Amino acid sequence: MARKDEQHSRQFGTDRIDFTAGKWQGFILNPTKPATGTGHAKPWIWYAPTFMKDPFPLPKELHAWYIERLLAAGFSVAGVDVGESWGSPAGREGYTAFYGACVKRYGLAPKACLLPQSRGGLFHYNWAAEHPECVQCIGGIYTLVNVLGLRLSDARIHTAYGMDEQTFRREVAKHNPIDRLAPLAKARVPLFNIHGDNDKIVPLEDNVGEITRRYRALGGEAELLVLPGQGHEEIPPFFTNPQLLEFFLTRGRPAA
Repeated sequence: MARKDEQHSRQFGTDRIDFTAGKWQGFILNPTKPATGTGHAKPWIWYAPTFMKDPFPLPKELHAWYIERLLAAGFSVAGVDVGESWGSPAGREGYTAFYGACVKRYGLAPKACLLPQSRGGLFHYNWAAEHPECVQCIGGIYTLVNVLGLRLSDARIHTAYGMDEQTFRREVAKHNPIDRLAPLAKARVPLFNIHGDNDKIVPLEDNVGEITRRYRALGGEAELLVLPGQGHEEIPPFFTNPQLLEFFLTRGRPAA
């Protein structure tokens, strides 16, 4: 029987459950086939950023190639809308509430596979740094992981953190993923990133290039796939990439 705070619909060829976790709205897409080789654990992919309402809901049909194949491999796909919180403590609070609902209410695996895209990197990595035991792996698409390496005004960022710009710059190391990697490396969470070397919005070297170098220096496993000549674009090399899909299929399944 459906809960009062649930709504059921269809998306990406499967059942979608929309629900509340605390004051935040989230969703789960049920797999189209059962997972194999995971015992009773239910593997899942957590996409970020999620926006539940028009005009720009995410995920969207752009992500269908990944989502449909992951659903067919027994993965659930989920996300929560914490607004334009840019990885701030308020947004992390929403992530913790959502994670608890996914695991306790819906029985998903205790370790989530994180799929950040662009600024979703701030959302996911900042939460993961505080909850490394809850993360199976992280695979990202032109992921923002360095707020000092963003070629846009950071006005939205410091506002989301409830700080003025000067205060935020003094405090930035406490909230910048590239400075918060040690817990993930210690937990042996594998990373995989796809990024273009002509990205003008989230520059490669300042972001996943830097996180890859730092993570490896900490003893962590980090793979980086660089797409020559590509920028911050919604094009097939990023959104129908067999290597990213294979990363989740091979590294995203919890042990049986």
